[in-house]
Amino acid sequence: MKRLLKNKGYLTLMGAQAISSIGDWLSIVAIITLVGLKWNASPLEVSLVILCLAIPMALLGPVAGIVADRFNRKWLMIVSDVVRAGLILLLTIVTELWMVYAILLSVGIFSSVFIPAKNGKLKELVDTEDMKGAMSLTSVIDSSTKILGPLISGLLVTVMGAQMVFLIDSGTFLLSALLLLFLPKTTAQKEKEEKPAQQKTSFKRELILGARFIQSSRFMMTGLLLLGLSLLILQLADSQIIVLIRELTYASPDLFGYVVTASGAGMFLAGVLLTKKTDYRAFPLMLSGVCGIGLSFGIMGVFTNYDFSYSILWATLLGFVAGFSASLIFVPFQASVQVETPVHMTGRVFGVINSVTTTATIIGPLLGGLLSTVFGVIPTFITSASLLVLVSLIGWLVKSKIERGNADVTTGERGASEATSG
Repeated sequence: MKRLLKNKGYLTLMGAQAISSIGDWLSIVAIITLVGLKWNASPLEVSLVILCLAIPMALLGPVAGIVADRFNRKWLMIVSDVVRAGLILLLTIVTELWMVYAILLSVGIFSSVFIPAKNGKLKELVDTEDMKGAMSLTSVIDSSTKILGPLISGLLVTVMGAQMVFLIDSGTFLLSALLLLFLPKTTAQKEKEEKPAQQKTSFKRELILGARFIQSSRFMMTGLLLLGLSLLILQLADSQIIVLIRELTYASPDLFGYVVTASGAGMFLAGVLLTKKTDYRAFPLMLSGVCGIGLSFGIMGVFTNYDFSYSILWATLLGFVAGFSASLIFVPFQASVQVETPVHMTGRVFGVINSVTTTATIIGPLLGGLLSTVFGVIPTFITSASLLVLVSLIGWLVKSKIERGNADVTTGERGASEATSG
């Protein structure tokens, strides 16, 4: 941990991430306020706002990962930030809903490049022995912005209005780009610049190499399947929490905000603990996280069904447990992938991971809304919880085989490295 705090390149990258993450929350709240309240958009039209940001990342993840491996990651992030600053600025003059969608689709495209480039740059800047701590600290930053972002954005939208918030958000992207200018040149970056012939490898071949590398690791394949499946099932219920709260007779109007904030606090605490204790085994932690989310959602559904009193206490507590459990899934998996993936393949591997997780977050809420409409929100919650616990139990049954397969990562890494250099 002490070495991380002395790593100026890492601290610069994390500072840029924190600023742009808060900016993301500013724009999302402002856009939904503008579209939902001022323009009286329908629920479907409001949902399309989030989908426009997510769809490019789901579809372009693998290709964006190759771009992040092929070109200078520092400048890819800077260009992405500057372009997104300009696009957000355009939101101050839009007059039609289709304009908002077009701008958000464009923002999503450049975000899909930024994420694998950032993960690749992180691999360049941080030593392998410090990687688990680095990923945990990254989770702490993400969860902190999840708590602070909505609070700050809600206040600014109320006081200044959506147009001014768009200007501020544009400024956060520019400030992030300015910070990224100070990132140091790494050994991996120098080697990439000194080998122009490597740039001529076809996109198709690089995509195949990335897929083969992931397939060569039993842990990575199973972990990605567990991550995607759990996130899909999780989103069935998570997207319907506000609907579940409406089923309670005596619920505080602010209960949804408390649950979301408690979830962020749980993620924050888990990130802090994982930062201090990095000698963990990733797969058991992931299975514990899946089970924890399942149990918290299941209890939430049962308590709502019986209309228990003091919802502000039990719902907030269960939201905290769900957030804590979520970090046990994401942080260990991403940290282990960072450790095992060679630096020249980090972009495409995380591009695939980002594509899988984003696809789950798109399909999950849509399917959750459909199931809640047809069967009711309480059965949807209890079913989702049961499936998560079942997935966790199956994972425990095959855990020993998966962990024995971790050795395959080294073989896959070696093979991928030889194929790329050949």
